[in-house]
Amino acid sequence: MTLIEQIAWLFLLPLPVACIAWTVTHEEVFREVREYCSNKCKTCKTMVQRKFFYLFTCEYCFSHYVTLLVLFITRFKLLLPDWRGYVLAGFSMIWIANFYMSYFALLRQKIKLEKAEAEKVVKEIEED
Repeated sequence: MTLIEQIAWLFLLPLPVACIAWTVTHEEVFREVREYCSNKCKTCKTMVQRKFFYLFTCEYCFSHYVTLLVLFITRFKLLLPDWRGYVLAGFSMIWIANFYMSYFALLRQKIKLEKAEAEKVVKEIEED
């Protein structure tokens, strides 16, 4: 793969990583599983069990495992053709996926704020 192709893959592959990690750790469709895991990560007796269940409540943590799965499926390597290429690709993808998720979180927060401000204005207009 050329360097340009590798860079394109590097910015495209973290999109599904971010999407999966965000969906599992934040969206309503996985709420029950997330609440169960959140409870278990606080009440389990062993550290290994607590850390395992915490994995499903933290988008950063979960993105590591999703990235491993994506690397396994795609066999994407960055810059180097051996195992070091997997390591570089993995950590780079994790960083970019978390950048995408942070940006998405800020965007959602801004939309929520604008919606609340709009509802406040409508309420004030209706009162007048």
